[in-house]
Amino acid sequence: MSEEVLGIDFGGTKVAVGVADRAGNLVRQARLDTEAELGAGQVVSRALAAARDLLDGTEPAAVGVVSPGIVLPDRILLAPNVPGWEDLRLPELVAAEFAAPVTVGTDVKAAGLAEVRWGALKGADPAVFLSLGTGIAAAIVVGGQVLAGANGAAGEIGYHLVDGADEGFASGAAPLEEAVGGRGLGLRASAALGRPVTAAELFTLARRDPAAKELVSRALDELSRHVANLAITLDPRRIAVGGGLAGSNDVILPALRERLAQAVPFPPEVVAARFPHDGALRGAIALAG
Repeated sequence: MSEEVLGIDFGGTKVAVGVADRAGNLVRQARLDTEAELGAGQVVSRALAAARDLLDGTEPAAVGVVSPGIVLPDRILLAPNVPGWEDLRLPELVAAEFAAPVTVGTDVKAAGLAEVRWGALKGADPAVFLSLGTGIAAAIVVGGQVLAGANGAAGEIGYHLVDGADEGFASGAAPLEEAVGGRGLGLRASAALGRPVTAAELFTLARRDPAAKELVSRALDELSRHVANLAITLDPRRIAVGGGLAGSNDVILPALRERLAQAVPFPPEVVAARFPHDGALRGAIALAG
């Protein structure tokens, strides 16, 4: 059996597969489209085949697997992006492929663990990893461990209520995620600007287009208010920001720092994550290690 470990990150649009040494250094990796419209089963099958290709005939010492949502033995909660994903027995399917022990977890929480072990949150306690991408979520770190919560849902701040009219989860909504997450921002920007615009493109446009700048300003104001409340509640030493929108951290980080400096009695450091784009895969490796 090899001393290398295998990590698999199942995302809504992409799957990342990586082989790493015990120190967490990625030595081989591959990415494939989720092709969510074709269902859950094919995603897992193709990811396992890609993993076998990377392993090149060897058996890993351990396997870490992460996914959006709360991964249970017989289903996955709060993960609606792939048809059939909620009914997937993900741990069982992966364990049937490998003799090595398999550890499963939530992608953002695992990314937070990677930041604690090897990245921007090392030595910080308490700490928060804030993931800004298609979705919005946080990993809360206390005593070097990522807080799971009673139901595995700690840090699911995308469900925060934005105003008094929000019904939230009971109505099928994730109010904060819809307000400031990448998908929601892209939809609003496309409607306002009269053409398809992604959230990442919106941040670029905001440097020269007043309408785009106003959309970004409103989104960052909403986001920073919730992050400030989180910081007041937890009193963290440091907040690291990663995820798909981290390419705009030159705009996002100053906005967060300014609001936290005004609103929080003891403002934490706000820094860029070390692994802004592959944090979940690194987290899967951390779970395996």
